[in-house]
Amino acid sequence: MLQLEQSVKIKIDNVFALQKANAITLRSSTCEQRLAALDCFEKVFRASFDKIYQAAASDFSKPEAEVDTGEILTVLTELKHVRKQLKRWMKPKAVTATAAMLGTKSKIISEPKGVSLIISPWNYPFNLSFGPMIWAIAAGNTVILKPSEMTPAMSQVISEIVCDSFDSNLVTVVQGDAAVASYLTKQPFDHIFFTGSPAVGKQVMAEAAKNLSSVTLELGGKSPVIVDSTADLKKAAQSISFGKFANNGQTCIAPDYIYVHQSVKQAFLTAMANAIDEQYGNQQQLTSNSDYCRIVNQAHFQRITALINSAVDEGASIYKGGECIESQRYIAPTILTDINPSSDIMQQEIFGPVLPVLAFSDIDTVIAEINSCPKPLALYVFSKKTEFSDRVIEQTSAGDTAVNATVIHILHQNLPFGGVNNSGIGKVGGIWGFQAFSHQRSILDDKLGLSAMLSPPYTPKVKRMVKSAIRFLT
Repeated sequence: MLQLEQSVKIKIDNVFALQKANAITLRSSTCEQRLAALDCFEKVFRASFDKIYQAAASDFSKPEAEVDTGEILTVLTELKHVRKQLKRWMKPKAVTATAAMLGTKSKIISEPKGVSLIISPWNYPFNLSFGPMIWAIAAGNTVILKPSEMTPAMSQVISEIVCDSFDSNLVTVVQGDAAVASYLTKQPFDHIFFTGSPAVGKQVMAEAAKNLSSVTLELGGKSPVIVDSTADLKKAAQSISFGKFANNGQTCIAPDYIYVHQSVKQAFLTAMANAIDEQYGNQQQLTSNSDYCRIVNQAHFQRITALINSAVDEGASIYKGGECIESQRYIAPTILTDINPSSDIMQQEIFGPVLPVLAFSDIDTVIAEINSCPKPLALYVFSKKTEFSDRVIEQTSAGDTAVNATVIHILHQNLPFGGVNNSGIGKVGGIWGFQAFSHQRSILDDKLGLSAMLSPPYTPKVKRMVKSAIRFLT
């Protein structure tokens, strides 16, 4: 059973009570007030770049360029988008009266849900902490933020940025391990936003259900790639290599395994090997390449190497890579072929720089295999034939899909991002992030009072009017 010190419980209880009181005041906050809070955050965030780089390098040797693209750019572009769109998002939406509602005037308002909990993961700590926080503040909520204990240096910088940006009754960081997260999820939050594994997501949702707290779950799963015989193999290999091996494969939407048409399998494998060498260097260069990230900790290193070893023991071949250095938590970009479909590496989300490649000849078989698995967070298709990609999309289900590209769809702020069923609940990004932390409240004003004409007592006249309404309205 998870144990938590009484002093930590008291701190959480006090912060929750403080934010609950402030959340009521924030219901009437203006667009300008919300943007002012975000402006203050942005100033502190921009002043913290050096600390962010140092913390990312300390926790798992994350290169500066990947911090820029995966952490800093995403946060700043989201801030810019919110700043431009928030006034429009907050504006009440007028609703046209239906025939049955003649004489009424209606609208929909987006009101803050209230006190929100954000539990963020270790793989992109700044992006996946501050992104949801931005949406929550834009929607008029308070935030208790719990970053991951697995990246302590980055979590500490997150805490410092928040402390320097906000009063604790608006945003507070609570650091700690699974015991802290467990206690937090038991509180009656108005909304819980969790990013992590499906297994932990189920636990979070179970706790949220006890308080009927709404949830957004950004989970993961095994995201497949299909490369058909018409695909531009060089482009496909470059995109897949980038999407898979950036952040050392520790990305929720990274390609997890590949189906490639058997007629182009060897050419594709060659293209993949070339793409890896071009992007990261050969094996000798890779071990000293500061652009290549490391596995976050020893436990994950051992888990991934065990998956590789188990697959090889069951007949898989290492086409490229396979080198592992435990003292550095280094695993080379690795391509596996001749995979046993029942092996552990085909059952578990890999979340590391290992890419199984399977050949196919019949797309119906591939579609059936994908549909037999839990719905993935992403599905990628490489083909020059629109009818081929359309068929795959139509006959499968996934959180999101990119055609002739991987992972970049998450950067498109006019597209919703999120999973489905096992890979997540709810959509985020841009207006969808704002809506995740908002309650869509219906407002109806009966101007003429026509509904009273159909109310009791049910005299013959009223009955005739009810019958007439049925004929007219239906």
